Amino acid sequence: MVWFSVASLGIAIVSLLVSYLSIRRVKKKIKETLDVLAEIRQGNGNRRILAATSELTAPIAYEINDIVSSYEKELASLRKAEETNKQLMTSLSHDVRTPLTTLIGYLDAVHKGIVTGREKDEYTEIARHKAYDLKEYIDVLFDWFKLNSGEFVLKNDVVEAAELTRDILIDWIPVLEDKRISYNMDIPERPFPVRLDADAYGRILNNLVQNVVTHSQTTEICISVSRQNQDMELLVSDNGIGMDKKDQQHIFERLYKCDKGRSEKGSGLGLAITHQLVEKMNGTITVTSTPGKGTTFGLRFPLVE
Repeated sequence: MVWFSVASLGIAIVSLLVSYLSIRRVKKKIKETLDVLAEIRQGNGNRRILAATSELTAPIAYEINDIVSSYEKELASLRKAEETNKQLMTSLSHDVRTPLTTLIGYLDAVHKGIVTGREKDEYTEIARHKAYDLKEYIDVLFDWFKLNSGEFVLKNDVVEAAELTRDILIDWIPVLEDKRISYNMDIPERPFPVRLDADAYGRILNNLVQNVVTHSQTTEICISVSRQNQDMELLVSDNGIGMDKKDQQHIFERLYKCDKGRSEKGSGLGLAITHQLVEKMNGTITVTSTPGKGTTFGLRFPLVE
């Protein structure tokens, strides 16, 4: 009986000791957690709470780490967006103010009678082109802000993509002929059913062709539609000046503009908008280019069986 009492007392003491040590470890871990959280609060978002999977506080530590990581990603995104908006305002002040000042100059010359006759007609035509350039730039800015504000809603329906592609490209033929750019359009007669937003697809294709016409210094453009496994593939190729590898890596980033060999006209948003629209329709877009030989943009969208 005495032996049983001693044994029970020993077990009780050991249990108390184990409990004490456990509580002590938990308190220590809580203090470490609070210290880490204090550092995070002061701006060190790279700090994490370390915990072995066997520790009582491990689930809490891991959950806090996940929350901190998630907030850091959101903050990084916000910082990037803020920087982009600053760049946009800088770009806007340059790309709008300069042509607008020039436009006003030409119109003032016409209005005040400084130029007359044929020269007046030339000034009026130049002013008209400047106005269209401004409108194009503002339209791109509007699309960008709308696309990134969450207000841009796509209506993806099953459409016949080959016919839609032909309808879009018809309007480009007079432009290509005026620019003396030869064209080859290989679009099969058979149907290519794809789930798309027709308007967004039109913007994508128009952006790609406009990019070729404006920046590539090409003499030829080739556009083809074909089936690749379970996808429809659209290729837009030119024989222009091409791009370096470093440009190809960043071409779909917002506000990115290629080197000075290409035209400086543009907002640097067109291909970024194109990339976002393609992704929103479950498609992919790629670019391959060789300096001095040309560039090919490739689009793929899943076919609807």
